[in-house]
Amino acid sequence: MGRPGAPWRRVVLKISGEALASDVADETIDGRVVERLAREIAEAHRSLGTEIAVVMGGGNIWRGAVGSASGMDRATADYMGMLATVINALALRDALEREGQPTRVQTAIGMSELAEPYIRLRAIRHLEKGRVVIFAAGTGNPFFTTDTAGALRAVEIGAEVLLKGTHGGAGAIYTADPRRDPSAAPMEEVTFDQVLDMDLRAMDLTAITLCRENSLPVLYFSIMEEGNLRRALLGERIGTLVH
Repeated sequence: MGRPGAPWRRVVLKISGEALASDVADETIDGRVVERLAREIAEAHRSLGTEIAVVMGGGNIWRGAVGSASGMDRATADYMGMLATVINALALRDALEREGQPTRVQTAIGMSELAEPYIRLRAIRHLEKGRVVIFAAGTGNPFFTTDTAGALRAVEIGAEVLLKGTHGGAGAIYTADPRRDPSAAPMEEVTFDQVLDMDLRAMDLTAITLCRENSLPVLYFSIMEEGNLRRALLGERIGTLVH
C-alpha cells in the first residue's frame, strides 16, 4: 500500500493531551500551542476540504494509569482522565471558533451544558456540513485508552485514516526504542502484524488490533512540527504509515 497522492476525504486526528502542555512553563494548557494547532486544523480544512474530526487525550491534566498505580480505583482514575479530555476539547474548540472554524464537541459521557452527546450520525452530518468535530471523554468506558477511542471513532464515522499526532521527540516509529538502542532506525512504512510481532508500542494493542481488523491505516507523525498536519493530509512521506 503506497501513500495517497491526494488528500484523504475524511480523517480522525488523535492529539495527545501532553501536546497541549507548555514545555517552558508549568502550564497545563499552553494557549500558544492550542492556537497553533487550531490554526493548522482550520487552514487545512479550508484549503484542502478534508473533513477533520479530532480525538483528544488528557494526559497533560490527568492519566488514569498514574492514579491507579498510586492505589486509586482504576475505574475512578479512568473517569477522571475522561473529564480531563473534555477540558482539552473545550480549549481546542474555543481556539478553532476564534479562527472562524465552526466546531462541535461531542462527549461519550453526558454533560449537555457543555457539549453534545456522542451520536454517530450527528457527527457525520456535522463533518458533511464543514464543521470540525472534537470527540472527548474517550470511549466513555474505563480501561480503554484515548488511542482506542481514536481508532473506534475513526471506524464508526468512516474515516479513511487515523492520524496519530505525537508530541514527543520521535516523529516516526522506530525498529526499537531509540532511547535504549542507538542502532534503532525510523521506518517509513510498517504492517500491523509487524507492529504486533516486534512489540513496537506505537499505540496500545487494542487500538492497533481494531485498526488492523477494519483495514484502517494509521499515520504516525509529529504534531509538534508546524506544517506537518498539512503535509500529512497531502499524503507527503512524513512519519510512519502503518497498514
